[in-house]
Amino acid sequence: MELLTTNNVWMMLCAALVFFMHLGFSFLEIGLTRQKNTINILFKNFFIITMGLIVYCLVGFNLMYPGDFNIIGKGILGFAGLGLDAAAAADLSYNKGYTYWTDFLFQGMFAATAGTIISGAVAGRIKINAFMLIVFLYILIIYPIVGSWQWGSGFLSTLTEKVGFYDFAGSTLVHSVGGWGALIIISLLGARKGKFDSSGNAVAIPGSNIPLSAAGVLILWLGWFGFNGGSVLSADPANTSLVLVTTCLAAAAGGLSASLMSTLAYKNLDITMFMNGILGGLVGITAGADQMGPTEAIAIGAIGGAVVVVGVAILDKCKLDDPVGAIPVHLFAGIWGTLAVGIFGAKASFDQFMVQLASLGIVGAFCVVGALIIALTVKSIMGLRVSAEEEEKGLDISEHGTKAYFSS
Repeated sequence: MELLTTNNVWMMLCAALVFFMHLGFSFLEIGLTRQKNTINILFKNFFIITMGLIVYCLVGFNLMYPGDFNIIGKGILGFAGLGLDAAAAADLSYNKGYTYWTDFLFQGMFAATAGTIISGAVAGRIKINAFMLIVFLYILIIYPIVGSWQWGSGFLSTLTEKVGFYDFAGSTLVHSVGGWGALIIISLLGARKGKFDSSGNAVAIPGSNIPLSAAGVLILWLGWFGFNGGSVLSADPANTSLVLVTTCLAAAAGGLSASLMSTLAYKNLDITMFMNGILGGLVGITAGADQMGPTEAIAIGAIGGAVVVVGVAILDKCKLDDPVGAIPVHLFAGIWGTLAVGIFGAKASFDQFMVQLASLGIVGAFCVVGALIIALTVKSIMGLRVSAEEEEKGLDISEHGTKAYFSS
Protein backbone atom coordinates (compact mmCIF):
# COMPACT_ATOMS: atom_id res chain seq x y z
CA MET A 1 0.00 0.00 0.00
CA GLU A 2 2.85 2.40 0.82
CA LEU A 3 4.45 1.78 -2.59
CA LEU A 4 1.11 2.33 -4.33
CA THR A 5 0.67 5.61 -2.48
CA THR A 6 4.16 6.84 -3.43
CA ASN A 7 3.70 5.86 -7.08
CA ASN A 8 0.22 7.35 -7.19
CA VAL A 9 1.32 10.69 -5.72
CA TRP A 10 4.06 10.94 -8.35
CA MET A 11 1.59 10.16 -11.13
CA MET A 12 -0.85 12.79 -9.86
CA LEU A 13 1.98 15.34 -9.73
CA CYS A 14 2.89 14.45 -13.32
CA ALA A 15 -0.75 14.89 -14.37
CA ALA A 16 -0.63 18.37 -12.84
CA LEU A 17 2.57 19.18 -14.75
CA VAL A 18 1.01 18.07 -18.04
CA PHE A 19 -2.02 20.21 -17.22
CA PHE A 20 0.36 23.14 -16.64
CA MET A 21 1.66 22.65 -20.18
CA HIS A 22 -1.59 24.12 -21.50
CA LEU A 23 -0.53 27.47 -20.08
CA GLY A 24 2.76 27.04 -21.93
CA PHE A 25 0.98 26.26 -25.20
CA SER A 26 -1.25 29.31 -24.70
CA PHE A 27 1.69 31.64 -24.02
CA LEU A 28 3.69 30.26 -26.95
CA GLU A 29 0.80 30.68 -29.40
CA ILE A 30 -0.15 34.15 -28.16
CA GLY A 31 3.40 35.42 -28.34
CA LEU A 32 4.12 34.11 -31.84
CA THR A 33 0.92 35.48 -33.39
CA ARG A 34 -0.71 38.89 -33.70
CA GLN A 35 -2.07 40.71 -30.69
CA LYS A 36 -5.51 41.05 -32.29
CA ASN A 37 -6.04 37.27 -31.97
CA THR A 38 -5.17 36.86 -28.28
CA ILE A 39 -8.69 36.29 -26.95
CA ASN A 40 -9.33 33.80 -29.74
CA ILE A 41 -6.23 31.79 -28.77
CA LEU A 42 -7.15 31.79 -25.09
CA PHE A 43 -10.70 30.69 -25.91
CA LYS A 44 -9.41 27.82 -28.05
CA ASN A 45 -7.05 26.60 -25.35
CA PHE A 46 -9.67 26.79 -22.61
CA PHE A 47 -12.10 24.92 -24.85
CA ILE A 48 -9.60 22.16 -25.62
CA ILE A 49 -8.85 21.29 -22.00
CA THR A 50 -12.46 21.55 -20.77
CA MET A 51 -14.06 19.74 -23.69
CA GLY A 52 -11.18 17.26 -23.91
CA LEU A 53 -11.55 16.08 -20.32
CA ILE A 54 -15.31 15.61 -20.59
CA VAL A 55 -15.13 13.78 -23.92
CA TYR A 56 -12.27 11.59 -22.71
CA CYS A 57 -14.24 10.76 -19.57
CA LEU A 58 -17.41 9.81 -21.42
CA VAL A 59 -15.94 8.10 -24.48
CA GLY A 60 -12.20 8.36 -25.09
CA PHE A 61 -10.82 6.50 -22.05
CA ASN A 62 -12.90 3.38 -22.68
CA LEU A 63 -12.29 3.53 -26.42
CA MET A 64 -8.53 3.76 -25.83
CA TYR A 65 -8.41 1.05 -23.13
CA PRO A 66 -11.18 -1.42 -24.02
CA GLY A 67 -9.74 -4.38 -22.14
CA ASP A 68 -10.75 -7.68 -23.71
CA PHE A 69 -13.78 -6.26 -25.53
CA ASN A 70 -13.19 -5.36 -29.17
CA ILE A 71 -15.74 -4.63 -31.87
CA ILE A 72 -13.05 -5.43 -34.42
CA GLY A 73 -10.55 -8.09 -33.42
CA LYS A 74 -6.89 -7.90 -32.45
CA GLY A 75 -7.26 -4.59 -30.62
CA ILE A 76 -8.20 -2.49 -33.64
CA LEU A 77 -11.42 -0.99 -32.27
CA GLY A 78 -13.04 -1.60 -28.91
CA PHE A 79 -15.42 0.07 -26.51
CA ALA A 80 -16.21 -0.96 -22.97
CA GLY A 81 -19.09 1.36 -22.06
CA LEU A 82 -19.96 4.98 -21.47
CA GLY A 83 -18.13 6.93 -18.78
CA LEU A 84 -15.73 5.89 -16.03
CA ASP A 85 -16.16 2.59 -14.21
CA ALA A 86 -16.67 2.95 -10.45
CA ALA A 87 -16.19 -0.79 -9.92
CA ALA A 88 -12.77 -0.70 -11.55
CA ALA A 89 -11.87 2.37 -9.51
CA ALA A 90 -12.66 0.55 -6.26
CA ASP A 91 -10.17 -2.21 -7.06
CA LEU A 92 -6.83 -1.22 -5.53
CA SER A 93 -5.14 -4.01 -7.49
CA TYR A 94 -6.04 -2.16 -10.71
CA ASN A 95 -2.39 -1.30 -11.19
CA LYS A 96 0.69 -1.54 -9.00
CA GLY A 97 1.75 1.98 -9.94
CA TYR A 98 -1.40 4.09 -9.67
CA THR A 99 -5.16 4.02 -9.19
CA TYR A 100 -7.86 3.98 -11.85
CA TRP A 101 -8.75 7.63 -11.23
CA THR A 102 -5.13 8.73 -11.60
CA ASP A 103 -4.79 6.72 -14.79
CA PHE A 104 -7.77 8.53 -16.31
CA LEU A 105 -6.55 11.96 -15.23
CA PHE A 106 -3.02 11.48 -16.57
CA GLN A 107 -4.23 10.07 -19.89
CA GLY A 108 -6.90 12.76 -20.21
CA MET A 109 -4.24 15.45 -20.14
CA PHE A 110 -2.47 13.71 -23.02
CA ALA A 111 -5.68 13.63 -25.05
CA ALA A 112 -6.14 17.38 -24.71
CA THR A 113 -2.54 17.96 -25.84
CA ALA A 114 -3.26 16.46 -29.27
CA GLY A 115 -5.94 19.10 -29.82
CA THR A 116 -3.69 21.92 -28.66
CA ILE A 117 -1.17 21.09 -31.39
CA ILE A 118 -3.82 21.82 -34.01
CA SER A 119 -4.67 25.15 -32.37
CA GLY A 120 -1.26 26.70 -32.98
CA ALA A 121 -1.05 25.70 -36.63
CA VAL A 122 -4.43 27.20 -37.59
CA ALA A 123 -4.05 30.44 -35.61
CA GLY A 124 -5.27 33.72 -37.04
CA ARG A 125 -7.76 32.66 -39.70
CA ILE A 126 -10.03 29.76 -38.68
CA LYS A 127 -13.65 30.19 -37.61
CA ILE A 128 -13.95 29.48 -33.91
CA ASN A 129 -17.02 27.26 -34.31
CA ALA A 130 -15.33 25.24 -37.04
CA PHE A 131 -12.25 24.81 -34.89
CA MET A 132 -14.29 23.67 -31.91
CA LEU A 133 -16.15 21.05 -33.93
CA ILE A 134 -12.98 19.76 -35.61
CA VAL A 135 -11.07 19.38 -32.34
CA PHE A 136 -14.08 17.81 -30.62
CA LEU A 137 -14.31 15.12 -33.30
CA TYR A 138 -10.56 14.60 -33.40
CA ILE A 139 -10.28 14.02 -29.65
CA LEU A 140 -13.50 11.99 -29.63
CA ILE A 141 -12.50 9.59 -32.41
CA ILE A 142 -9.00 9.85 -33.88
CA TYR A 143 -6.78 10.18 -30.81
CA PRO A 144 -8.26 7.38 -28.65
CA ILE A 145 -8.45 4.90 -31.54
CA VAL A 146 -4.78 5.42 -32.42
CA GLY A 147 -3.84 5.27 -28.74
CA SER A 148 -5.68 1.98 -28.31
CA TRP A 149 -3.58 0.38 -31.05
CA GLN A 150 -0.48 0.69 -28.85
CA TRP A 151 -1.16 1.77 -25.26
CA GLY A 152 -4.46 -0.13 -25.17
CA SER A 153 -2.60 -3.37 -26.05
CA GLY A 154 -3.80 -3.21 -29.66
CA PHE A 155 -2.23 -4.60 -32.81
CA LEU A 156 0.71 -2.15 -33.04
CA SER A 157 2.09 -3.43 -29.72
CA THR A 158 2.50 -6.87 -31.33
CA LEU A 159 2.92 -5.87 -34.95
CA THR A 160 5.24 -8.79 -35.72
CA GLU A 161 6.13 -11.99 -33.92
CA LYS A 162 9.57 -10.64 -33.12
CA VAL A 163 8.90 -7.07 -32.05
CA GLY A 164 6.09 -4.58 -31.43
CA PHE A 165 5.91 -0.84 -31.96
CA TYR A 166 7.52 1.23 -29.20
CA ASP A 167 6.45 4.74 -28.26
CA PHE A 168 7.25 5.46 -24.63
CA ALA A 169 5.38 8.74 -24.14
CA GLY A 170 3.86 9.65 -27.47
CA SER A 171 6.16 11.02 -30.19
CA THR A 172 3.75 9.30 -32.58
CA LEU A 173 0.65 8.59 -30.51
CA VAL A 174 0.28 12.17 -29.23
CA HIS A 175 2.52 14.54 -31.15
CA SER A 176 2.31 13.16 -34.67
CA VAL A 177 -1.42 12.51 -34.28
CA GLY A 178 -1.93 16.21 -33.58
CA GLY A 179 0.61 17.15 -36.24
CA TRP A 180 -1.07 15.14 -39.01
CA GLY A 181 -4.40 16.76 -38.19
CA ALA A 182 -2.80 20.20 -38.22
CA LEU A 183 -1.13 19.55 -41.59
CA ILE A 184 -4.37 18.52 -43.28
CA ILE A 185 -6.37 21.40 -41.84
CA ILE A 186 -3.89 24.14 -42.80
CA SER A 187 -3.75 22.65 -46.31
CA LEU A 188 -7.49 23.21 -46.62
CA LEU A 189 -7.51 26.47 -44.70
CA GLY A 190 -4.88 28.41 -46.64
CA ALA A 191 -2.27 30.87 -45.43
CA ARG A 192 -2.84 34.06 -43.47
CA LYS A 193 -3.20 37.19 -45.54
CA GLY A 194 0.29 38.58 -46.23
CA LYS A 195 2.20 35.41 -45.39
CA PHE A 196 3.33 34.93 -49.00
CA ASP A 197 4.13 37.71 -51.47
CA SER A 198 3.07 37.89 -55.12
CA SER A 199 6.05 35.71 -56.08
CA GLY A 200 5.14 33.06 -53.53
CA ASN A 201 8.01 33.83 -51.18
CA ALA A 202 7.36 33.52 -47.45
CA VAL A 203 7.12 36.79 -45.54
CA ALA A 204 7.79 36.81 -41.81
CA ILE A 205 4.81 37.97 -39.75
CA PRO A 206 6.30 39.08 -36.42
CA GLY A 207 4.84 37.76 -33.21
CA SER A 208 3.24 40.15 -30.74
CA ASN A 209 5.13 39.15 -27.60
CA ILE A 210 8.30 37.08 -27.86
CA PRO A 211 9.05 37.21 -24.08
CA LEU A 212 5.63 35.62 -23.48
CA SER A 213 6.49 32.88 -25.99
CA ALA A 214 9.80 32.33 -24.21
CA ALA A 215 7.93 31.86 -20.94
CA GLY A 216 5.67 29.40 -22.72
CA VAL A 217 8.61 27.31 -23.94
CA LEU A 218 10.14 27.16 -20.46
CA ILE A 219 6.77 26.14 -19.00
CA LEU A 220 6.49 23.41 -21.64
CA TRP A 221 9.98 22.16 -20.81
CA LEU A 222 9.00 21.97 -17.15
CA GLY A 223 5.75 20.24 -18.07
CA TRP A 224 7.69 17.60 -19.99
CA PHE A 225 9.04 16.41 -16.63
CA GLY A 226 5.49 15.19 -16.09
CA PHE A 227 4.82 14.19 -19.71
CA ASN A 228 7.83 11.87 -19.90
CA GLY A 229 8.45 11.33 -16.19
CA GLY A 230 4.87 10.22 -15.64
CA SER A 231 5.07 7.82 -18.57
CA VAL A 232 7.31 5.59 -16.44
CA LEU A 233 3.93 4.84 -14.79
CA SER A 234 5.50 4.65 -11.36
CA ALA A 235 7.92 6.53 -9.12
CA ASP A 236 10.69 4.01 -9.78
CA PRO A 237 13.84 6.01 -8.86
CA ALA A 238 16.20 4.62 -11.50
CA ASN A 239 13.83 4.77 -14.46
CA THR A 240 12.29 8.12 -13.56
CA SER A 241 15.60 9.87 -13.02
CA LEU A 242 16.99 8.46 -16.28
CA VAL A 243 13.94 9.69 -18.20
CA LEU A 244 14.25 13.19 -16.75
CA VAL A 245 17.95 13.34 -17.62
CA THR A 246 17.47 12.19 -21.23
CA THR A 247 14.52 14.55 -21.62
CA CYS A 248 16.52 17.57 -20.46
CA LEU A 249 19.62 16.72 -22.48
CA ALA A 250 17.59 16.28 -25.66
CA ALA A 251 15.86 19.63 -25.09
CA ALA A 252 19.18 21.39 -24.58
CA ALA A 253 20.74 19.78 -27.64
CA GLY A 254 17.69 20.59 -29.74
CA GLY A 255 17.84 24.26 -28.86
CA LEU A 256 21.56 24.58 -29.57
CA SER A 257 21.32 22.63 -32.81
CA ALA A 258 18.41 24.67 -34.17
CA SER A 259 20.08 27.92 -33.18
CA LEU A 260 23.35 26.99 -34.87
CA MET A 261 21.67 25.68 -38.01
CA SER A 262 19.36 28.68 -38.42
CA THR A 263 22.28 31.07 -37.85
CA LEU A 264 24.31 29.37 -40.59
CA ALA A 265 21.33 29.33 -42.95
CA TYR A 266 19.86 32.78 -42.33
CA LYS A 267 22.81 34.72 -40.85
CA ASN A 268 20.93 35.86 -37.75
CA LEU A 269 20.45 34.63 -34.19
CA ASP A 270 16.76 33.73 -34.30
CA ILE A 271 15.27 33.23 -30.84
CA THR A 272 12.11 31.61 -32.22
CA MET A 273 14.17 28.91 -33.94
CA PHE A 274 16.09 28.42 -30.68
CA MET A 275 12.82 27.97 -28.76
CA ASN A 276 11.23 25.64 -31.28
CA GLY A 277 14.47 23.65 -31.42
CA ILE A 278 14.11 22.99 -27.70
CA LEU A 279 10.58 21.74 -28.30
CA GLY A 280 11.76 19.63 -31.24
CA GLY A 281 14.34 17.99 -28.99
CA LEU A 282 11.66 17.28 -26.39
CA VAL A 283 9.28 15.76 -28.93
CA GLY A 284 12.10 13.71 -30.45
CA ILE A 285 13.17 12.08 -27.19
CA THR A 286 9.60 11.34 -26.10
CA ALA A 287 9.36 8.04 -28.02
CA GLY A 288 12.38 6.47 -26.34
CA ALA A 289 13.31 8.53 -23.29
CA ASP A 290 13.53 5.41 -21.12
CA GLN A 291 15.79 3.53 -23.56
CA MET A 292 18.49 6.11 -24.19
CA GLY A 293 21.68 7.11 -22.44
CA PRO A 294 22.98 10.68 -22.27
CA THR A 295 24.93 10.50 -25.54
CA GLU A 296 21.99 9.08 -27.47
CA ALA A 297 19.66 11.69 -25.97
CA ILE A 298 21.96 14.51 -27.08
CA ALA A 299 22.14 13.07 -30.60
CA ILE A 300 18.38 12.63 -30.84
CA GLY A 301 17.76 16.15 -29.54
CA ALA A 302 20.32 17.72 -31.85
CA ILE A 303 18.84 16.04 -34.90
CA GLY A 304 15.35 16.95 -33.68
CA GLY A 305 16.34 20.62 -33.55
CA ALA A 306 17.75 20.43 -37.06
CA VAL A 307 14.57 18.74 -38.27
CA VAL A 308 12.56 21.70 -37.00
CA VAL A 309 14.66 24.22 -38.96
CA VAL A 310 14.44 22.16 -42.14
CA GLY A 311 10.73 21.56 -41.53
CA VAL A 312 9.97 25.27 -41.35
CA ALA A 313 11.74 25.78 -44.70
CA ILE A 314 9.79 22.88 -46.26
CA LEU A 315 6.45 24.33 -45.18
CA ASP A 316 7.42 27.72 -46.62
CA LYS A 317 8.38 26.09 -49.92
CA CYS A 318 5.02 24.32 -49.99
CA LYS A 319 3.24 27.60 -49.17
CA LEU A 320 1.78 26.15 -45.99
CA ASP A 321 1.32 28.61 -43.14
CA ASP A 322 2.00 27.36 -39.61
CA PRO A 323 2.33 30.46 -37.40
CA VAL A 324 3.93 28.72 -34.41
CA GLY A 325 5.87 25.91 -36.08
CA ALA A 326 3.58 23.22 -34.64
CA ILE A 327 4.00 20.85 -37.59
CA PRO A 328 7.83 20.90 -37.73
CA VAL A 329 7.96 20.51 -33.93
CA HIS A 330 5.27 17.91 -33.33
CA LEU A 331 4.94 16.02 -36.61
CA PHE A 332 8.40 16.12 -38.18
CA ALA A 333 10.35 15.83 -34.92
CA GLY A 334 7.84 13.23 -33.73
CA ILE A 335 8.54 11.11 -36.81
CA TRP A 336 12.27 11.44 -36.22
CA GLY A 337 11.99 10.50 -32.54
CA THR A 338 9.92 7.43 -33.36
CA LEU A 339 12.46 6.20 -35.90
CA ALA A 340 15.30 6.96 -33.47
CA VAL A 341 14.04 4.16 -31.20
CA GLY A 342 15.03 1.70 -33.91
CA ILE A 343 18.45 3.33 -34.29
CA PHE A 344 19.54 4.25 -30.76
CA GLY A 345 17.14 2.37 -28.45
CA ALA A 346 18.01 -0.46 -26.08
CA LYS A 347 16.52 -2.95 -28.58
CA ALA A 348 17.68 -1.15 -31.73
CA SER A 349 17.68 -3.40 -34.78
CA PHE A 350 16.60 -3.48 -38.39
CA ASP A 351 13.38 -5.22 -37.39
CA GLN A 352 12.61 -2.60 -34.74
CA PHE A 353 13.32 0.23 -37.18
CA MET A 354 11.02 -1.28 -39.79
CA VAL A 355 8.24 -1.79 -37.23
CA GLN A 356 8.62 1.84 -36.16
CA LEU A 357 8.48 2.96 -39.80
CA ALA A 358 5.47 0.79 -40.63
CA SER A 359 3.62 2.00 -37.55
CA LEU A 360 4.27 5.61 -38.53
CA GLY A 361 2.76 4.88 -41.93
CA ILE A 362 -0.33 3.21 -40.46
CA VAL A 363 -0.93 6.00 -37.94
CA GLY A 364 -0.23 8.69 -40.52
CA ALA A 365 -2.62 7.22 -43.07
CA PHE A 366 -5.41 6.87 -40.50
CA CYS A 367 -4.93 10.42 -39.19
CA VAL A 368 -4.76 11.96 -42.69
CA VAL A 369 -7.93 10.21 -43.84
CA GLY A 370 -9.70 10.92 -40.56
CA ALA A 371 -8.68 14.57 -40.53
CA LEU A 372 -9.74 14.99 -44.17
CA ILE A 373 -13.18 13.51 -43.48
CA ILE A 374 -13.65 15.65 -40.37
CA ALA A 375 -12.36 18.90 -41.91
CA LEU A 376 -14.26 18.51 -45.19
CA THR A 377 -17.45 17.68 -43.32
CA VAL A 378 -17.08 20.74 -41.12
CA LYS A 379 -16.22 22.87 -44.16
CA SER A 380 -19.41 21.75 -45.92
CA ILE A 381 -21.51 22.57 -42.86
CA MET A 382 -20.14 25.95 -41.80
CA GLY A 383 -16.96 26.74 -43.72
CA LEU A 384 -13.48 26.83 -42.24
CA ARG A 385 -12.13 30.31 -42.72
CA VAL A 386 -13.22 33.75 -41.60
CA SER A 387 -13.65 36.44 -44.25
CA ALA A 388 -10.73 38.64 -45.33
CA GLU A 389 -12.35 41.57 -43.55
CA GLU A 390 -12.74 39.61 -40.31
CA GLU A 391 -9.15 38.38 -40.50
CA GLU A 392 -7.90 41.95 -41.00
CA LYS A 393 -9.98 43.20 -38.08
CA GLY A 394 -8.72 40.37 -35.88
CA LEU A 395 -10.50 37.33 -34.50
CA ASP A 396 -10.84 38.87 -31.05
CA ILE A 397 -13.27 41.46 -32.40
CA SER A 398 -14.85 39.50 -35.24
CA GLU A 399 -15.35 36.22 -33.37
CA HIS A 400 -15.56 37.29 -29.71
CA GLY A 401 -16.62 40.92 -29.76
CA THR A 402 -13.83 42.15 -27.51
CA LYS A 403 -10.06 42.57 -27.39
CA ALA A 404 -7.38 41.47 -24.98
CA TYR A 405 -5.72 44.81 -24.25
CA PHE A 406 -7.19 48.24 -23.56
CA SER A 407 -5.23 51.47 -23.23
CA SER A 408 -5.77 53.37 -19.98
